[in-house]
Amino acid sequence: MVVVVGAAFALAIVGMALFAGVLAPHPPDEQNFDLIEARPSAQAFFGTDRFGRDVLSRVIYGARVSLYVAVLSIGLAMVAGGGLGLTAGYAGGAWDNGINRVMDVFFSIPGLLLAVGIAAMRGPGVNSAVVAITIVYTPLFVRVMRAPVLAEREKDYVEAVRALGAPRLVIALKHVLPNVISPFVVQGTVAFSQAILIEASLSYLGLSAQPPTPSWGNMLNEGRTYLETAPWISVFPGVAIMIAVLAFNLIGDGLRDLLDPMHSSVTAAERAGA
Repeated sequence: MVVVVGAAFALAIVGMALFAGVLAPHPPDEQNFDLIEARPSAQAFFGTDRFGRDVLSRVIYGARVSLYVAVLSIGLAMVAGGGLGLTAGYAGGAWDNGINRVMDVFFSIPGLLLAVGIAAMRGPGVNSAVVAITIVYTPLFVRVMRAPVLAEREKDYVEAVRALGAPRLVIALKHVLPNVISPFVVQGTVAFSQAILIEASLSYLGLSAQPPTPSWGNMLNEGRTYLETAPWISVFPGVAIMIAVLAFNLIGDGLRDLLDPMHSSVTAAERAGA
């Protein structure tokens, strides 16, 4: 049930981003000087901002930036982190020690602070946000992949395949990886929701999408000085961020229940005890 609710909201957000040109009542940068900071009404369902731009249209188009950054950054982080984690866990020895020491350096810095620092060094822009979030989440995926691989490589079936002379790369990719991928996928879903939040934070600070490109974060920033006179400028993009993060978190929680039998059994036992 949790997955269904999360998936429904997530699909709505994805559909909003894909079909923004059809769903948005106005172009995101169209200005109407007769409706400067107009309240939500039949003419503008979410109201307008200080330039007379339709807030609903900008919220819809803003989904594109958030999803683009989240999909690309988390996808790259999963590929890089998964590869490094699989190498560290299966090869062990110097490989494991070297990779872990490098990852410890990144773990020593708070994620958002690291993302802000990287984006600031690269300069404002959507691609800077992608690079920053990728670097922030790669160490997490290394750890999530490495831990189960360490346990899996010692199992009898791996020893049997190794005894038959299969190459280490084949064993790691064909036999070990499919058996450790479930928690990795769940973590990817949860990280996706956090990536949306970090992108919004970077946009708010002026380090991601630049105006006039609509982004939920920079819309929050633009509306912060008008919270008393025109709160809808910030409220609606804030609600969009909240719904997006909640949706993908619900999907992650649901997938964890579906893909982790041990967690499902513990949850069932807790409910029975209650």
